[in-house]
Amino acid sequence: MTSTPSRRILLVTHLWRTDAQELAAGVATRLIAAGVGVSASRDELVDTPLARVPGVLGVDTDTDESAAAGCELVCVLGGDGTILRGAELSRGSGVPLLGVNLGHVGFLAEAEREDLDATVEHIVAREYHVEERTTLEVRAEEDGRTVFQSWALNEVTVEKASRERMLELTVEIDGRPLSTWGCDGVVMATPTGSTAYAFSAGGPVVWPDVEALLLVPISAHALFARPVVVGPQSRFVVEVLAQTDAHGVVWCDGRRAVGLPPGARIHVRRSDEPVRLARLNSGGFTDRLVEKFDLPVEGWRGAARRQLAQGDGSP
Repeated sequence: MTSTPSRRILLVTHLWRTDAQELAAGVATRLIAAGVGVSASRDELVDTPLARVPGVLGVDTDTDESAAAGCELVCVLGGDGTILRGAELSRGSGVPLLGVNLGHVGFLAEAEREDLDATVEHIVAREYHVEERTTLEVRAEEDGRTVFQSWALNEVTVEKASRERMLELTVEIDGRPLSTWGCDGVVMATPTGSTAYAFSAGGPVVWPDVEALLLVPISAHALFARPVVVGPQSRFVVEVLAQTDAHGVVWCDGRRAVGLPPGARIHVRRSDEPVRLARLNSGGFTDRLVEKFDLPVEGWRGAARRQLAQGDGSP
């Protein structure tokens, strides 16, 4: 009789990438050989290499219970989008996520593809620490009725539903109106999300351990439309003005959405439930920022100085 493993990992993989599925099968094989059980969504066990690994347990992801319940860790193979899906699957369980980047930037990932073997060794040896990241809670109302509730790790955005029409939005902070903008939308982000959509919209980079929330207008036609950073207990309300005929859409991490008619109000605040990320490295956020954005630490003057020191040229 085969004994039930005392430890179990939920493995989450990019659904449409063959290379990610093959890597997942290799990771599962190594973990099971080391006595660590492996679970995966049944959707990821349909005609994939992972499905052919003996001992992988399929779990349902469309139930109220978290797919990660009873697991020690959620190991995600993919880019930031796949890691966000892993956060959805583990929501409510308190199980930390460990991401291996198979995408482009991968700000949420802890390791790169070439680090995969070492990552498996760290998991088997339990050599990782856990940090908590702020998340957002969002509620949308129409005529006083709640029509949508969700959460986000990176950002909640209110955006125009059609390209040809500008949204008119009134933004409130802590129950007081800040401004009304004709705009493409507004981003409300966590520090984790400051390097995602909010960054593209012109917002500041905020270190993940800073307790704050961000508000960044998107292409606002206004004299004052600057990014705003507020305290963690502040609350945002965005209202789609009733006297306009433009419709909006509220998005959570670019993954969950609902349409918004004129007059809708969107409430956003810090959630009581953070996302927990497993970390293998002790390096700070500065190193991650330099690596992910390929920042020129020396700058062009550094190269000139080296040439001068070697007698190869002049500054």
